[in-house]
Amino acid sequence: MDRLSTGGTVGWSPAVDLSESAAAFIITAELPGLTRAQIDVTVRDGRLTLTGRRDTRVAGCDHYHQVERGHGEFSRTFALPPAVDADHITADLSNGVLTITVPKRADAGRRRVDVS
Repeated sequence: MDRLSTGGTVGWSPAVDLSESAAAFIITAELPGLTRAQIDVTVRDGRLTLTGRRDTRVAGCDHYHQVERGHGEFSRTFALPPAVDADHITADLSNGVLTITVPKRADAGRRRVDVS
C-alpha cells in the first residue's frame, strides 16, 4: 500500500499508519478528541476516503497564545488494491485511534482460467 495515500488540500492531515497482514490491509489514524459523528469513511471507485472536522474553539477561550494541534476539516484518500473485499470494510474508533480494516478477498490469489 506504499504510495497509495493522498492527502487532502484542506485544514490538516492526521497521522496515519498503513500496514498489511495475510488477511487484510489496516489503516490506523490518530484522531484524538474526535467523536464518531465527526468522522466519515467512504469507499467509492476503488478509493477509501477518510474525512472529518475538528473544531478550533475551546470553551471559554477568547485568545490563543499558541496553536499546534490540527483543526478544521481534513481528508485522506487511499487507493485500494483490486484484491480487497470492499463490502466488508470495518472501522473502529477507540481512545482517539481509528482503525480501518480492509479485508482481502479470499479468491484474490491465483486462479485457473478454463480455455474453451
